[in-house]
Amino acid sequence: MKLSVVIPAYNEEESLPPTLRILYQTLAKHGIPHEICVTNDNSKDGTLAVLERLAATEIPTLVYYTNPGPNGFGYAVRYGLERFSGDCVAVFMADLSDDPEDLVRFYNKMLDSNVDAVFGSRWEKGGKVVDYPTLKKFINRIANFIVRMVMGIKYNDTTNAFKLYKRETIEGIKPFLAPHFNLTVELPLKAIVRGYSYAVVPNSWTNRKYGESKLKIKEMGSRYFFILMYCLIEKYFSQGDFRKKTASVPQTVSR
Repeated sequence: MKLSVVIPAYNEEESLPPTLRILYQTLAKHGIPHEICVTNDNSKDGTLAVLERLAATEIPTLVYYTNPGPNGFGYAVRYGLERFSGDCVAVFMADLSDDPEDLVRFYNKMLDSNVDAVFGSRWEKGGKVVDYPTLKKFINRIANFIVRMVMGIKYNDTTNAFKLYKRETIEGIKPFLAPHFNLTVELPLKAIVRGYSYAVVPNSWTNRKYGESKLKIKEMGSRYFFILMYCLIEKYFSQGDFRKKTASVPQTVSR
């Protein structure tokens, strides 16, 4: 099963080299067939030059695109999700906040259990966060609690972008609506509402070493709420029109 790793990148010239090197080394060490797909989201620094150099000299599985616009985290991820070539695809952060060894665990879990998606959780037993800003952690836990209560689900880390989906799952949860970080909520909630199976695997999260976070909390509240309401309406009012299609079993008819 070929793995694609979609990485959105905006002004990440410092973060990308260590992230891409350790990601490539880890996947190669475990013998996982893969491609690393980076979307340069119209960066204003040397991100594109870094990608050109790494692809030419160090990382043979690296492919990259420049998203001409519109730009934003969600648009950059969606640009990659329209172009990956693997049988499954993970969303991975350019700042190495996600652990490549966790990605290997996600991949093996999908192989072993044949689920449609694997979701990471930083708050399950075995998960951890390193240098997580206190205010963001507080807001994160409240936001995830609200999502759980509104949607009636047990999964406790919907806002975690680090997830793995089969190609068929990605196709089944289109079209995408969210242009910003609220895409991290849209993807798993649509997968759950539309009947795709998933497993939860604990993962770690480490705060970035370079640059600044692209997530602006004060700008995201209404956007998260919009996606949450959209998924809630689909759950209760779509009459199952978008649910996963399962193969029908031929019935024996007595004559």
